[in-house]
Amino acid sequence: MVVRDDFLSKLRRYFGLNLYEVKIWTALLSRGVSTAGELSDIANVPRSRSYDVLESLEKKGFIVMKIGKPIKYIAVDPHEVVERVKKNVRNDADVAVKRLDNLKQTDVINELRNLHKTGVELVDPTDLSGSLRGRHNLYNHLELTIRSAEKSVTMVSTSSGLLRKIEGLKQTFKDVAKRGVKVRLAAPMTKELQQAAKELEGIAEVRDAKVNARFVVVDGKEVVFMVMDDQDVHPTYDVGIWINTPFFSSALEQLFDLAWKEMKKVKAK
Repeated sequence: MVVRDDFLSKLRRYFGLNLYEVKIWTALLSRGVSTAGELSDIANVPRSRSYDVLESLEKKGFIVMKIGKPIKYIAVDPHEVVERVKKNVRNDADVAVKRLDNLKQTDVINELRNLHKTGVELVDPTDLSGSLRGRHNLYNHLELTIRSAEKSVTMVSTSSGLLRKIEGLKQTFKDVAKRGVKVRLAAPMTKELQQAAKELEGIAEVRDAKVNARFVVVDGKEVVFMVMDDQDVHPTYDVGIWINTPFFSSALEQLFDLAWKEMKKVKAK
């Protein structure tokens, strides 16, 4: 049996299997029922490893062991395997989330925060910066940065960019606003943004900015700015720069304050 390497790679990525596991599994799928020795020969997997691999696949729900002499293995229907994998992923995710939630109630998180705060003073300023590739990573970092805000969040974006951020970060804006954080958003206004402004009433102030820029300043200390126009770049290749520098961030925020006074308020419709 010959299975293309690219197909095996896809199976490893989708199902979370190692190379020996996908080889044995595809070999069994092609046979339906087979022994460990036969599968070892077909899949070109060392016989000494085939039993461990088959045991692992059985635990994961990919195959069933048939009692008898010799012991044989039966392939589970791939559709059923997908459902089992989905269930296992959900269960693992639930366990991981509960573990992290429980971590908040322990002294571990406090020790980590103290370590971070005391250690930051020893870090070279040039180390407190980074490049963020891909819009998904950008928005994850934006959410993390905004959640840490204590005083203010200032955001300038394109019309479509602000719509995306309102959709993805609305709850984050709401959470920080409850703590008294001042949230200001600016972008070239459209009818869609006017409607979005209604959803942010009491949470953030939105104004019409006649400028094409993309950046966020938090507490006048941290800034994240995107280096390309979101209309000209695919989300996968979007790039942002994060800098933790009060000098540059506060200067940028002061310039924004001057422009903010000239921007028209957006009335929710």
